[in-house]
Amino acid sequence: MYRLLSRQPPVIRLSQATLLEISKNSIPGLQVSVQFCRCKSSSNDYIHESIVPSDHFQKSLPRLPIPKLEQTCERYLASQAVLQTEQEHASTKQLVDEFLKGEGKELHEQLVQRDQQNKHTSYISEPWFDMYLKDRRPLSLTHNPFITFTDDPRPEYMDQLVRATNLVVSSLRFMKTYRANLLEPDVYHLNPKKSDTLQFRKFVRMLPQAISFYGAYWYKAFPLDMSQYPNLYNSTRIPKHDKDVLFTDSSAKHMLVIRKGHMYLFDAIDRDGNIVSPETIMSHIKYILNDPRPPNEYALGVLTTMERDKWSTVRTQLCNADLKDGGDMNESAFFSSGVMNEGYMKLVDSALFVLALDDTTPEDPNEITRNFLHGDGTNRWFDKSFSLILTKDGRAAVNFEHAWGDGVAVLRYFNEVWKESTTKPFVHPSTVPSNVDSALTVQNIEFALDPKLKEYIDEARTTYATKCSSLDVDHLEYDKFTKECLKKQKLSPDAILQLVIQMAYYKQYNKTVATYESCSTAAFRHGRTETIRSATHATKKACEMFNQQNNTYSVGDLREALEQSSKYHGQLTKEAAMGQGWDRHLFAMKYYAAQEGTVPMLYQDPGYTNINHIILSTSTLSSPSVVIGGFGAVTHNGYGVGYAVENERIGFNVTNYPPETNVHEFIECLKESLDDINAVFEGRNPRST
Repeated sequence: MYRLLSRQPPVIRLSQATLLEISKNSIPGLQVSVQFCRCKSSSNDYIHESIVPSDHFQKSLPRLPIPKLEQTCERYLASQAVLQTEQEHASTKQLVDEFLKGEGKELHEQLVQRDQQNKHTSYISEPWFDMYLKDRRPLSLTHNPFITFTDDPRPEYMDQLVRATNLVVSSLRFMKTYRANLLEPDVYHLNPKKSDTLQFRKFVRMLPQAISFYGAYWYKAFPLDMSQYPNLYNSTRIPKHDKDVLFTDSSAKHMLVIRKGHMYLFDAIDRDGNIVSPETIMSHIKYILNDPRPPNEYALGVLTTMERDKWSTVRTQLCNADLKDGGDMNESAFFSSGVMNEGYMKLVDSALFVLALDDTTPEDPNEITRNFLHGDGTNRWFDKSFSLILTKDGRAAVNFEHAWGDGVAVLRYFNEVWKESTTKPFVHPSTVPSNVDSALTVQNIEFALDPKLKEYIDEARTTYATKCSSLDVDHLEYDKFTKECLKKQKLSPDAILQLVIQMAYYKQYNKTVATYESCSTAAFRHGRTETIRSATHATKKACEMFNQQNNTYSVGDLREALEQSSKYHGQLTKEAAMGQGWDRHLFAMKYYAAQEGTVPMLYQDPGYTNINHIILSTSTLSSPSVVIGGFGAVTHNGYGVGYAVENERIGFNVTNYPPETNVHEFIECLKESLDDINAVFEGRNPRST
């Protein structure tokens, strides 16, 4: 019989000032229960205790600016010029001119007016959420990326049980730290020696929240938006017809663990709101790992790989399933538990996060990518905000749903958890799990499945296997030059890596194509991302020069091409980070125009379609805690390029869908392009050797 996990009403502890404010501004119908106490969660529940509250800067963050329409059109045309013939560009330019004088001007003014009426958020927030939530494609491969943790430097801590326990404990401590408002705020320090100091923190802590950002700015430190953090835990994306919804229940205390397709729940937070002891968590995970049952023939996780409208239909049928229609469990036991499938699903939705314990042991980077990016779907629940995945040999990764947030929040979680779990672990190879009866605490949930639901699961598994087999993957590690070398050359590491991607594609196909590089706009309230259009006139010229077969260009000429590419990319990066790209502005105007039922001719231009058919989709998350990251190619004839440039290495992780593209050939072209640039650094013309 299934027992509901314990839940207690949340206790709200308020300062006297807050109580006074409530008394002055009482809300009709609101009942406030106050507890005066000096109790405090155990210090073991926090990763650290920041003297500056986590939300200290949130109210004073600047709002995401809407670029001037003229600048957006000018930047758009500059990006188009690299991809179009003269005739195509002339046609696009005419449409842009008409848009600028007519419908575009009106749409821009409406967007500005709407933005002024919604000062609590950003102009891109609603369109961007809708872009994800209305997309009917499956999440896996299409949207969910993965990031792999660097191995623990101590081999003995790579045991699956030990590492899973440490990562879970640190994940919970990160959550508790943020929810207690004790997580160090996200701040970009332009001059860390001046601002990343105790003096800075003491100074900004004393400032009222309404002006705290400006105090940080005086130090040349830029606080970042942290509005996505509440959706990191207890959250899931629920499929609905036409548009999914994001659901969060921060009162839930239980974790969802999946192994061999079986689903387990246990409370990781106790009744007092404290984290369960590491030894107890270790005992529960050990119990699950020792479960002798064979893989679940009808693992529900594979249903989250379905097209969203179909998954919505199946999920509704699953929640309404009745044992009288042919379920597997003993009927009297099921009904006496008082919990139907709908109750189980609510527990899955509200779980803190997913811990997926795999029996796989992938060895090479390509196998690791496949396991963490998609797997076979049976040991996953792709709808959850994030899943912590561990293989049998202790390799670990995070796979996350993208609608709720972006890489900034995930990487912060990732870095903090990796650092603590590898430097201050709570359990060790010698740790003995608690002497608790996990069989009474860990709940294995088994949904009632009728024949039709089983048919859906079989169908989803077959469809997903076919889709995953159509994806190809390859990986490159390079160390002839690295991040430090590029800095010494006074070149932007990211700019040169983007140029390398351009050079590789040009080398493979002899052309320049639409390229997307994600850039965070977290410097603004409710900022998401902007696009760096990294295929530029400078990179195109460099591609032509480096791929010329004769020796027309000197080493000095090639060096100048590198510098110009780096300089222009730096300009685009700065513009994007400051909300001055063209993609989001045009996208938002199109979104609201579509709501009115009229889409201007600019958006019907083949040029607009072409530049938004992303052949090279690129993203980087560089950190010592990250060894590999990646995502599926976003178009059938494109590449998904995850890359990292570190002090010791440069890494590429690339995906594609053959036969229109060949990822293995592309990887070779990447290596040759890196070698070409290295030759210039060594004073050699790459074509002369």
